[in-house]
Amino acid sequence: MSSSLLRPRRLRGSAGWASGDVAAGAPGQGQGQGRRPGSDGSRQQQQLPLPGQHWDVFKYVTEVFILVPALLGLKGNLEMTLASRLSTAANIGHMDTPKELWRMIMGNMALIQVQATVVGFLASIAAVIFGWIPDGHFSIGHAILLCASSVATAFIASLVLGMIMIGVIIGSRKIGINPDNVATPIAASLGDLITLALLSGISWGLYIELEDKAYVNPLVCAFFIALLPLWIIIAKRNPVTREVLYSGWEPVIIAMAISSVGGLILDKTVSDPNFAGMAVFTPVINGVGGNLVAVQASRISTYLHMSGMPGESSEMAPRKCPTPCNTFFSSDVNSRSARVLFLLVVPGHLVFLYTISSMQGGHTTLTLIFIVFYMTAALLQVLILLYIADWMVHWMWGRGLDPDNFSIPYLTALGDLLGTGLLALSFHILWLIGDRDTDVGD
Repeated sequence: MSSSLLRPRRLRGSAGWASGDVAAGAPGQGQGQGRRPGSDGSRQQQQLPLPGQHWDVFKYVTEVFILVPALLGLKGNLEMTLASRLSTAANIGHMDTPKELWRMIMGNMALIQVQATVVGFLASIAAVIFGWIPDGHFSIGHAILLCASSVATAFIASLVLGMIMIGVIIGSRKIGINPDNVATPIAASLGDLITLALLSGISWGLYIELEDKAYVNPLVCAFFIALLPLWIIIAKRNPVTREVLYSGWEPVIIAMAISSVGGLILDKTVSDPNFAGMAVFTPVINGVGGNLVAVQASRISTYLHMSGMPGESSEMAPRKCPTPCNTFFSSDVNSRSARVLFLLVVPGHLVFLYTISSMQGGHTTLTLIFIVFYMTAALLQVLILLYIADWMVHWMWGRGLDPDNFSIPYLTALGDLLGTGLLALSFHILWLIGDRDTDVGD
């Protein structure tokens, strides 16, 4: 393959190069912009806002950044939906016998492999389109690289996380813990870590082979797609997963598209040398928001399942327009859990911010004004998500849709879009008001 595939490309409307080149000292990085006198930029050049953000694949194939929210969104589309579905089944006694347990495990594992492969493929197409439209630049080699990286990452991450979720749910039931409270947060947090690590490693490895062994990337795509018929046959044998196999694509695909828009925002923001530090905070704010709203949605869904099947109970009519007072300040159990989850936002993010600062991760100095803007974005994100979750779960239930299969993909995708958008807005405001130390300007 021609070595032209490996050349860096300029970003539209920017005199600089991709974000990796900026941090590594490429032309156009604008060193010293907005720094206070005496600020030492050497430390920031050695930091990694995203695992592998400054590897060659992230420098020259910047569309990989568009894949990040879409693939991280798989934790909501697939793993957290799986956790919610199995938690509900465990709580209402559908996994009490070994036969029922094995049937649920096999059907659900096959189902998420089908969904992961299809969503990973569609996410790569979205990344290619979103990267090509603004820049007018298209490379078939990079397109196949994105496809192979996305499909392989989605498949392997879903396989690993699915097995972990099954173990967590079975263990929770045996020791008397409600799986709704532990399974979805574990799925979300481990999903971020495993997916980012896999995406970085796989895309880097495939990028290395792009010039000398161009056949590797198409073979990877073909291998995982060839396994689809096997997983479809296994999933169709289970009545529960058969229904999701036929009817569960709409929320998964729409959620992937919503997350890809967040990825486009991330790609365009971190490509600007002034906002390169945003990359390290995006998985954090999106992960925390997704964790909290998934726990709330799963709890509300289990509460509704206790009264019957979706659409059958008149007592659980859909809420046309719940007020914020009903969502956060009423006396029912779901309102109390919403208050608790909202109060967890500030201490949770403070822990993550301290950890990032201690590990010298990213390009960002944690000034007081930055923390205020960051916390405001995080609180607003979770507030909106919890309110939407209260309405959406009841609305779906009243119309005969199982919230376990439909609500969480939408909610976590909205969380990705809101988190990325609000964080980008915060970085831009900080830049405009003159907070241009290394926190927003390296």
